[in-house]
Amino acid sequence: MNRIESLRHVKLLELSRSLTLALILAMPVAAYAENDPETDDDEDSSAIVVTAKRLDAARDSIQPALGANATTLSRAALDHQPGGADRDLNAVLLQVPGVTLDTDGDAEIHIRNEHGNIQYRLNGVTIPEGFAGFGPLVDSRIAESIEVITGALPAQYGFNTSGVVQLKTRSGSFDADGDIGIYGGGNGTIQPSATWRNSIGRLNMFVSGSYLRSDIGIANPTPERSAIHDRTEQYRGFGYLSYLISDSSRLSLFGGTSIGSFQIPNQSGQAPVFKLNGRTAFDSAKLDQNQRQQTHFGTLSYQYSGEKFDFQISPWLRWTHAHFVPDPQGGELMFNGADTDLDQASMAYGLQADASYKASDQHTIRFGLQYQHERNTTTSISRVFAVGAAGNQLSDRPLSIAVDLRATADSFGAYLQDEWKLTDTLTFNAGLRYDHDRGDVSEGQVSPRASLVWIPTNATTLHLGYARNFTPPPLALIGGGSLSAFAGTTGETDNTTADPIRTEREHLFDIGVQHKLGEHLTLGLDAYYKLKRNLLDSTQFGATELFAPFNYAKSYSWGVEASASYENGPFEAYVNLARGDQKAKQIISNQFFFDRQELDYIDRNYIFTDHSQKWTVSAGGALRFKNGLGELQPSFELIYGSGLRTGDPAGIVPNGGTEEPYVQVNIGLGQVIGRDTENALTVRIDVTNLFDKSYLAHDGSGVGAGQPQYGPRRAVFFGIRKGF
Repeated sequence: MNRIESLRHVKLLELSRSLTLALILAMPVAAYAENDPETDDDEDSSAIVVTAKRLDAARDSIQPALGANATTLSRAALDHQPGGADRDLNAVLLQVPGVTLDTDGDAEIHIRNEHGNIQYRLNGVTIPEGFAGFGPLVDSRIAESIEVITGALPAQYGFNTSGVVQLKTRSGSFDADGDIGIYGGGNGTIQPSATWRNSIGRLNMFVSGSYLRSDIGIANPTPERSAIHDRTEQYRGFGYLSYLISDSSRLSLFGGTSIGSFQIPNQSGQAPVFKLNGRTAFDSAKLDQNQRQQTHFGTLSYQYSGEKFDFQISPWLRWTHAHFVPDPQGGELMFNGADTDLDQASMAYGLQADASYKASDQHTIRFGLQYQHERNTTTSISRVFAVGAAGNQLSDRPLSIAVDLRATADSFGAYLQDEWKLTDTLTFNAGLRYDHDRGDVSEGQVSPRASLVWIPTNATTLHLGYARNFTPPPLALIGGGSLSAFAGTTGETDNTTADPIRTEREHLFDIGVQHKLGEHLTLGLDAYYKLKRNLLDSTQFGATELFAPFNYAKSYSWGVEASASYENGPFEAYVNLARGDQKAKQIISNQFFFDRQELDYIDRNYIFTDHSQKWTVSAGGALRFKNGLGELQPSFELIYGSGLRTGDPAGIVPNGGTEEPYVQVNIGLGQVIGRDTENALTVRIDVTNLFDKSYLAHDGSGVGAGQPQYGPRRAVFFGIRKGF
């Protein structure tokens, strides 16, 4: 870093500290003296509940999704879908318009055809990211509601901007309750879980824990019903504590842990290419590659709510670790000419502060900041063979190459915006962000955000928005710093170009309308267009489930989303239809992951990104009706995709082909036994892929894609859960 960049970074840190100090000093001292923190045994518990709910509402008002698209799934809606409370969070998100499924197992999702770039928030606070590829850090069962926000985001949403997944924890009740259950069936699945919440005076607490064992942990690379060597064991835990300091302030502490072990799935019938220590044969079905991953995070949050001024300040800490262990018998070495024992660890800490001030009846001012520091370490030992000039194997004894890498990055963002009520029906929200990232490259950007929201009638809402976005790249250590060490071996790349990863920059335009037709039916239509520089994508690193980022120089994407939802007493249903495309040109970082012919074509031509899907449909419904036992809850859902991108059948255009379209139908049937639904016993049966349609999510031939991954075959699951 040169002296000018160093001075700029120091100034950013000073600004961060100054803004944080200003927020802390703004806390009225009366917030601590207003009520005695010692709880009286006779204190009115209903008043405590009212205060907690008022603070929840104040927290939501600090960060409204004004001018963006917001889809909210309630706890009841989550419990009544196929899989109920045991449904994976990513599978839940498929109910939202424009969300695309990529693979099974710990499924990856794409929002509006973007690769990743999703921001997860708990109670308004960003959950720090771990390594990609293993699904979300938390279970959907911890959420009282899940809101997905897309489009032209207001200025408080920075860094990851393709979509914001906002979870509100199930911590609002001050009465003791909870549930315990077990779920399992197809694919050797067993999943016990439990939640519990309670209060002691002004202290509210909630905990959740789960264990998952399944024989399809990542995704099946074959169309068969059972995967070979794909078992997973996963543990997830979450805890939340909240203490009401006074009628206007509270202190919260929450955190979670996710620990998983994954077998890397195999394909049978593969022929070895290389000779190892005299051996020329190896059964590819008996490869034993494994990966273990764990992430732990914690957040301390202070919230104050006054008559005109509200704010929340939250320092956080996250540690994540991943270790890939290759086949101990050298099988991967015989098939690919290289294997790698790869160990990655990342420590990150940061601060988020958000505030709002009601200056008048027409103007609400919001401002805040984000800061994150991350340090990553990578240790790898790769085994390769020596080769001649023509690529012929010179020896059957492998060479070992050790590489140690270290990297750090700092990201900072600050914003100021004004919600201006022009009339009773028209609101203009204008904001300005400044973001700076110092990783491989030091970059910054001033980003205007603006939106108009018009509500001409109680039934109709129209919005129009623009957002300039700035997305820092993930701090990944799988880079080109050690390419020279692999010269003359099977680990040598087709090219040695490894330009640094850059920050993605975007112009986003969004327009939409929502109309309520009668009392029960809501219709929505939204369209967007995006222009990007330095589009971030990623490629799978060898056989591991770790991914390395790269940039396309230019990209554009567009889409149209239509939605309908119906709710009438015990019946609810939804249907979403999305049409979209994303294209990109010229790979400008980590080029060594791609062969020269591929790079040359992409330098001259726009191509579809591998995660782009033209048509996506999701639909579902649930019904609740009383019977002699209690309440019966049938449900169904449908997922349709026109297919992700694949290699050109003619072998000319990268990502020039399309996978076959697919349809997956899931059904569920739950029976609540007892009249008190909250404390009753619930038994359920679910069937995934009811018609047993076999389909490829992707065949591994796309730019940046790994091995083939098929969707799940038909499987039956059973569950039992008791509330208390």
